Amino acid sequence: MTKSNSDDEFVFLPLGGSNEIGMNFNLYGYGPPHRRKWIVVDLGVTFGDLTTPGVEIILPDPTFIEEHADDILGIVLTHAHEDHIGALGWLWPRLRAPLYATPFTAYLIREKLREAGILDEVDLTEIPLSGTFSLGPFELTLITLTHSIPEPNGLAIKTPLGVVLHTGDWKIDPDPLLGPATDVSALRKLGDDGVLAMVCDSTNVFVDGEAGSEAGVRVAMTKLIGSLRGKIAAACFASNVARMDTIIRAAQANDRRVCLVGRSMHRMAAAAKHVGLFTGVQDFVTEDESGYFPADKILYLCTGSQGEPRAALSRIADGSHRHVNLGKGDHCIFSSRVIPGNEVAIRNLQNNLADRGVRLYTDRDHPGIHVSGHPCRDELKEMYQWARPQIAIPTHGERRHILEHAAFARDMQVQETVTPRNGDMVRLAPGRAEIIDQVPAGRLYVDGNVIVPSNAEPLRERRHAAYNGVLTVSVALDGKGRIVSGPQVRGIGLPGDDEYPLDDALDDLADEAETALKKLKGDERDDDEAVEAAIKRVLKKAGQRIWDRRPVVEVTVLRV
Repeated sequence: MTKSNSDDEFVFLPLGGSNEIGMNFNLYGYGPPHRRKWIVVDLGVTFGDLTTPGVEIILPDPTFIEEHADDILGIVLTHAHEDHIGALGWLWPRLRAPLYATPFTAYLIREKLREAGILDEVDLTEIPLSGTFSLGPFELTLITLTHSIPEPNGLAIKTPLGVVLHTGDWKIDPDPLLGPATDVSALRKLGDDGVLAMVCDSTNVFVDGEAGSEAGVRVAMTKLIGSLRGKIAAACFASNVARMDTIIRAAQANDRRVCLVGRSMHRMAAAAKHVGLFTGVQDFVTEDESGYFPADKILYLCTGSQGEPRAALSRIADGSHRHVNLGKGDHCIFSSRVIPGNEVAIRNLQNNLADRGVRLYTDRDHPGIHVSGHPCRDELKEMYQWARPQIAIPTHGERRHILEHAAFARDMQVQETVTPRNGDMVRLAPGRAEIIDQVPAGRLYVDGNVIVPSNAEPLRERRHAAYNGVLTVSVALDGKGRIVSGPQVRGIGLPGDDEYPLDDALDDLADEAETALKKLKGDERDDDEAVEAAIKRVLKKAGQRIWDRRPVVEVTVLRV
């Protein structure tokens, strides 16, 4: 390892995943401030909601590190969840650094890069589990952890100024069923050798006890499936391969064949088989074949546990799926947590299923059918006892999670805590840990197939239209500015009732638009922009008066 110079610094810079759950994007820098070398740890996405109409995928803004792209030594991926690898296809062309991942994660990354059309451009190196490799002044060792996806890794990042343990997502599962258990000996040795800082998952910091083992889920799931008659659909995150394996084997134990429903399920199953998982599993039944099986002999393993409108389970619930039908006497098991923000979509999905006569099972009424993939307080305590860091830096959490995690770390006798927001550069060494700089750390929206800033005008207009409605006005004027036809006013997304029907309101708005036109002077009537401005002004005021809204007003002026 290279020696430290007097002006070298070791810094941590989150650009996503601090002050939020998801969209993980972390940087570590080493060297003098004017010529640092960087490694990137994870490059993930988050997802849109009702406040981002038309936008499903949200990316971290890479502007800062893009400006230093020549100094990026590598991008290291801790595991294959979308909030850790999902932005690669969109943002790698801006960074163009080599990728490093374990085999399962690498398989899914290749699929993602192939879809983006850039696979042949990317240098992707597979690192074996527990492998060690060097990138400039950084020596990185993968530490096997347990989570809800195969091959989750913590990173021991060694530099001349100290070692950081970057946990990624993790839990302590003594019986994970798929893959090895947490490498406690490696964590203890790391602690014995000295850990400068631990950058650690905060998701369940408010939850006492332990997350629970996948082995317990398998027992509960086998018992539940065995008690049911009729067709069964089971929904879980496709990326939770251990849960997929649990449901598949629970179905087989009860003499049911499994049909995968949803593209993500097939992709994850292929990745699992590629690295030697799913051994001893019967071949999956195709959707076409599934209809020939008796109801008591089939289980559908579906995407869409979060109520995603285009996912398999939503199409089953609204009766639009081509091959899968559920009705009275059938069952649907939800083996996943509710991601905050998805409550309404999930409730609507479950109501649609219930309306078809399908009986529902969730972890509220059957607590054993799901466990979290993130550490609760007892597991956090063990991790701090193993690693014994000098500095605690909570990440992967909203502000309240991060602050509570810092308080927890102080209770664990950690000497220093830092609670950065995205964009806060933390100097880890030399000297006391502190925030020394702030850099841009916003969000980018994938709007259609175009990446736009979060404050892009089209999205602001769409959001405004979604909440306030739209009025379109067309008017034809002759060469002297006199009205030949119109104004005709149409409304989109605006209400009416028996006392004041929408058609009546639109007629009144047409009258107001005509009055506004007649008040214009002759030279103003010759100016299309002046005509449009006058109509927009009066109709926005009228919209505020009639509906307590300020609708988007679009005016078309024709000259005849």
